[in-house]
Amino acid sequence: MKKIVKKTLIAMAGLGVLMGAVSANAGPEEDRLKLVNHFKNKFPDLKQEDYILSALAFDPDAKSQYDSIMEFPPYTDELDKGKKLWSTPLKSGKTYADCLPNGGKNVAGNYPIFDNTLGKVVTLEDALNLCRVANGDEPYKIGDDNTMGRLTAYMRTLSDGMKMNIKVEGEGAMKAYEDGKSTFYGRVGQLNFSCGNCHVDNAGVRIRSELLSPVVGQATHWPAFRGGDKLTTLQERYKGCQNNVRHAPDKPGSTRYNNLEYFHSYMSNGLEMKSSVFRK
Repeated sequence: MKKIVKKTLIAMAGLGVLMGAVSANAGPEEDRLKLVNHFKNKFPDLKQEDYILSALAFDPDAKSQYDSIMEFPPYTDELDKGKKLWSTPLKSGKTYADCLPNGGKNVAGNYPIFDNTLGKVVTLEDALNLCRVANGDEPYKIGDDNTMGRLTAYMRTLSDGMKMNIKVEGEGAMKAYEDGKSTFYGRVGQLNFSCGNCHVDNAGVRIRSELLSPVVGQATHWPAFRGGDKLTTLQERYKGCQNNVRHAPDKPGSTRYNNLEYFHSYMSNGLEMKSSVFRK
C-alpha cells in the first residue's frame, strides 16, 4: 500500500502546478480570481460558499457526519479554556479586547496584515503577543496549543461569519505576499512536492481515503480540531504537510510561514469564516 501511495504521489507531482492559473507577474486579486475561475470550471456544481467546507464539499457522506458531530462538538472544553485565557486580565489590568478594534469581534478575517512600522507580516497570534508584551506579560510561544492555540481558537470564533478581508498594499506587503506565493508553489522535499500540487492541481483527488481540498476556502476555518479535541493551527498544518513530503519544516511563527499564511489567506478573501471546526 505504501508503494502504491508513493507512486500516486510521484505521478501527481509530475502533473505540475497550474502556473497558468497563477502567473509569476500577477497581482494578488488577479491570482485569487484566476484560482476561483479554475475551480469553477473544474467543479461547476459547487457554489462559491461551499469552499469553506474544504474537502467536505466533495463528499456528501462526510459532510453529513460532520454536521452530526458539530451539533455536539467534542472540543467545547478546549474552547472554554480559550475563553478563560481571553477574559483573564493581563498584568496591566487590561484584556486582549482592549488591544483590538471592536473588542476583538469581527477582526480575525483581516489577519494576517502587513505592518509597515515593523516591516513584516503580523499574524493574529503575533498581534495577541504584541498585546501581551505591551501590557507587561511574556509572549506565548507560537504553536503552543495549551496557550496561544486555545486563545486563538476561541478568539477566532468571535469573527465567525465575517468575510475574509486580507489587504496587500505597498511595496513591503507585495514582497511578503510574493514570498508566500513562492513558498506555496515551490517544490520541496524528497517527493519534490509543492502546496499547489495537492491543493490546486489535484484538489478533489483522493490520497488513500482522504480527499485533497482546494486552496480557496482553506484559511477560513482554522484552528481546527482534528479527530476530536486535538487542536491544530494553520501553521502546524503547514509543518505537517512539509513533513509528509519529507522536507525539513520551519517552526510556526517563522517569516516563511507567516508570509505563506499571508498569501494563503488572501486566496480565501470574500468567503465567510467558520473557525474551530471538526476535521478528521
